[in-house]
This record gives sequence, structure tokens and C-alpha cells, in this order.
Amino acid sequence: MATPYTPTVHGTGVRATIQRFGGHLAGMIMPNIGAFIAWGLITALFIPTGWMPNKALAELVDPIIKVLLPVLIGYTGGRMVHAQRGAVVGAVATMGVVVGADVPMFLGAMIIGPLAALILKYVDRFTSERTRAGFEMLVDNFTAGIVGAVTAIAGVLAIGPVVEKFTDVAGSGVEWLIAHSLLPIASVIIEPAKVLFLNNAINHGVLGPLGVAESVKHGKSILFMLESNPGPGLGLLIAYLLFGPRSLRPSTPAAMIIHFFGIHEIYFPYVLMKPRLILAVVAGGASGVLTFLVTGAGLVATPSPGSIFAYMAVTPKGGWFGVIAGIVVATAVSFAVAAALLGFGRANGDKADDPAQDAVPHDTDDTTTSTNDDNRDTTGETAAESVPATKEA
Repeated sequence: MATPYTPTVHGTGVRATIQRFGGHLAGMIMPNIGAFIAWGLITALFIPTGWMPNKALAELVDPIIKVLLPVLIGYTGGRMVHAQRGAVVGAVATMGVVVGADVPMFLGAMIIGPLAALILKYVDRFTSERTRAGFEMLVDNFTAGIVGAVTAIAGVLAIGPVVEKFTDVAGSGVEWLIAHSLLPIASVIIEPAKVLFLNNAINHGVLGPLGVAESVKHGKSILFMLESNPGPGLGLLIAYLLFGPRSLRPSTPAAMIIHFFGIHEIYFPYVLMKPRLILAVVAGGASGVLTFLVTGAGLVATPSPGSIFAYMAVTPKGGWFGVIAGIVVATAVSFAVAAALLGFGRANGDKADDPAQDAVPHDTDDTTTSTNDDNRDTTGETAAESVPATKEA
């Protein structure tokens, strides 16, 4: 399903299937990014360690993250499946997973919201052909209420506890990687997946929910920064500007501005044009994550889109140095590796882009061949060879 936030995906292969699934996840999250940013700003400003600590206003933090945001996600997911009726049932069902778990239920909302709407869709299809005229509203209201109640109960008893257990296990795995300084190896998976336009699925479907759970406990999370760091893409674009093919250099300044101050997707085609450059963004991403680890950097919410403005907005008090250092290091490493892979301008195909360099020898070869062929007589001798014989005669 294409939304204003996700492109249309064509094909039936593995890549298309994953992209389509990621599009569904992003479609539930992206319309609600404003609410996430609002929560991040409230958190950064008013918690005890925030910029302007305020106990009364800090009371907003837990209800928004544990109730409002999951319900918005469930509502949006239900709407994607079965319009407004699906949205209402999805929101009701999401309250079940909210009550059934003690951690923010983003993953649970992304599961139960569309599921409840899908069940209602099939129920409506069944009842629409069997409902007598005049009873439509009564039947519609009761079917929505029954489906909402049943799925909410299922959320409390089953889906909520299961998702909470999964979140705890995944969080423990992340903590193990952090404790052993192995988190940078995640870039080996994240960066190639981003280039295949799976960035929203990774960030909002996996890292975001885990990061929120960690942020609630510790006030910040490095997981928000694994996929969204603008440094690797910026370093790649700078290398393209200085050492890339001449035909592409004019487009890179605008791409750099859009990427750093706007959205990431702008640099993905530059990697796809020269796939070996994936090594540059992997190296840049890993070095940035390592810098974040060393400096203890973290964000209080998802920086979406991953621009420098979004990063600064959700940086906790006292965390500027680590965040900026990670971006700068990632940019420098990505630039250095990309420049080397581009041969510092010597291996970018510039000669092939200049037709004037090849025109003269190419035309000379064709003319010579054509002249020799035209002057060759039926005996296989050229006209030049037959002239002396004619004069002798």
C-alpha cells in the first residue's frame, strides 16, 4: 500500500516484499511523527535533567509515550486497512496491549491495530449481505464494538505480554552489544538496507520502539542514532562533489543541502550508481556509532527526518558534544573511504564522458577502413596497387 509517506513498490521478489512490509510499518509511524517530536521536546525540556525542569509539565511524558503514541499508531494502522471503522477498532484494540504491558507498546500497536481492522473488515463483508434494510447502523455499531472488545482482551492477555517479552529480549541483546562495544557492527546490516530504501522499516519498525523503551529507563538512547546519522551520506556526497564523475558533480551541492537539512533518501541513488561505495557508508556509520559509544551520546526521541535540525531538537542537555562528534567523524570517514574508492578523481570515468577526446581517432579509423574498402577492386587489390600496373601498360 502506497501512502503519501512511502513510495509505490512494484514486483514480487524478496526485496519488493521487504520494501512493501517496511512501507506498511512506515505508513503507521510517519503520519504521527509530529506527536513523537512533541513528546521528545517535552522530554528534553521538562524532565529533571532537561533544559527547563518542571515537575508538573514532566507528568506529560509517561502518558504520551505509553498511551497516546501507541493508540495513534494503532488508529493509523487500522485506518490503513479498513478506513475509519478500522481506525476506531484499531485504537480500542491497542488499549489492550497498552494495559497488558509495562513498556511502550509501539510494536504491539503495529500488530494489533491492523489485525483488529482486518478482522472487522471480514466481519463487515459477512454481515453486509445478511443485514436487513434499516438495521445497518445497529449491526455496524455492534460488530465494531464486539471486535474491539475481543481484540482488546486478546491484547491484554496475549499480544501485550508476548511483545513485552520480545522487547525485553531484544533490549538485552542491544545492551550486550553496547557492553562489549560491538554495536558498530550493526552498520554492516543497517547501511546496505538503507540504500535499498528499507530505512523507514529499520528505524521506525525496529530501532525506534527499542530506543523508546531504553529512553524511558535512561533518559536517552543511542539506538535512535544508528540509522538516522546524517554523517555517512554527507561524507559520500562530498566525495562525489570533489572526485565523482563530472556529469554528476553539479547535482551534489543541492543533494548535500537536502540530505543534511532534510531527508536521507537523496543520497541512496549515488550509492546504487557505484555499489562499491557501500563500503564507505558502512565505514562511516560504524565509526559514528563507535564515537557515540565512546562519548556516551544519545537522543531522547527519534530524529525524524534524520536532519541536523531534528538531531539538535532531541539532544538531551549536556549531550551536544557526543552527538556532533559522531556526525563529524562519520562524515570524515565516509568521505575518506569514498574518495579512495573513486580513485581521487582518476577512476570515475571522466574520459569516457568527454566525446571530443575520442572523436578524432574513432573517425580516422572509420574513414581509413571505408576508403580501403571502396578502393578495393574485384581481385582483392586496392586502387593504389593497380595504378603502377596501368602506367606500365
